Amino acid sequence: MELGMIGLGRMGANMAERLVRGGHRVVGFARSPETVRRAMEKGIEGAFSLDELVQKLNQPRAVWLMLPAGEAVDATIQSLLPLLEPEEVILDGGNSYYKDSQRRAGLLEEKGLHFVDVGTSGGIWGLTEGYCMMIGGDKAVVERLQPIFESLAPTPDKGWGHVGPNGSGHFVKMVHNGIEYGIMEAYAEGFELMQHKSDFNLDLRQVAEIWRFGSVIRSWLLDLAAGALAENPALEGIAPYVADSGEGRWTAMEGIELGCPLPVITLALQNRFRSREEARFGDRLLAALRHQFGGHEVRHQS
Repeated sequence: MELGMIGLGRMGANMAERLVRGGHRVVGFARSPETVRRAMEKGIEGAFSLDELVQKLNQPRAVWLMLPAGEAVDATIQSLLPLLEPEEVILDGGNSYYKDSQRRAGLLEEKGLHFVDVGTSGGIWGLTEGYCMMIGGDKAVVERLQPIFESLAPTPDKGWGHVGPNGSGHFVKMVHNGIEYGIMEAYAEGFELMQHKSDFNLDLRQVAEIWRFGSVIRSWLLDLAAGALAENPALEGIAPYVADSGEGRWTAMEGIELGCPLPVITLALQNRFRSREEARFGDRLLAALRHQFGGHEVRHQS
C-alpha cells in the first residue's frame, strides 16, 4: 500500500521509515528540502511541493499529516483540498484538539473527502517498538487503510483500533496524555520523597530497577526513569522546567465542561505550570502574610 506523509520531523520520518520497512511505498514532503533529502536516504520517496506529492501517489490517495496542532494543520488541509479527488483521505496523526478534528471532518465531507484522526503515541521509540494508535473516522475508510495501521502498530493485532467517529481518536489520545501527566507526577513525587530521606542514602536507580519487575507500579515510564537515573543519578544539569503539549489542558477543560472530577490530572498540569516560574509572586506574598500576622521571619533575596 502507499501513503503520502506531510511533516518529516523525527516522529513523522520514523513512521514513514517503519512503513517502508513494512513494504509500503511512502512519498514524503516537508518545508525544508534538506529534511526531504534526509528522508530519501531511508527509502522514502521525496516530494518538494504538495502538488508533487499528490501527483506521485496513485488514486485513491491517502495523505497523512504529522504537523504541530493548530494553524499548520488547517493551512495544509486548505492547500490539499484542490489537489485531491472525491473519496480520498486525509489523516491527522498529530496531537490536534478533538473539536478541531470534528470541524475538519465536516469541511472535508462537504468536499467529498474523508478525514481520519489518529491519536498516535510512541515517540522516538516507535520506529523499533511500534506505535499505539487511537483512530476516529468512518469505519469503512479505516478498514481500507488497515494495512498501514497494522505495519505501524507494535503487532498487526495489538496497539491500535478504530475507537469511534471523527474526533474520537484525538479525544482518546487527549485523555491518554492527561493520564500520562498524572503517572509522571506520581513517580516524580515518590522519587523526590526518597531523595529527601537522606539518612537512608537510597540508591534511586536501584529502587527503580527493583520496581521494574513484579511490582504493581511497573511501567514503560518507570523503565525510562530507571534509564535516566542510570545515566545521571543526581540529574545534574537538568533544569526543573516541565513543558506541556496542550493535551493536559484540554483534558482538564473537558472535565470542567462535563462536570467530571479530574483532581490528579489537573494537579499534575498545575505543577507543570509551577515548574516554569522562578521567584513566584504568590510565594513571596505567602511569606509576607506570615510575617504580617505572626511576625515570622522573612528571608530576603541576595
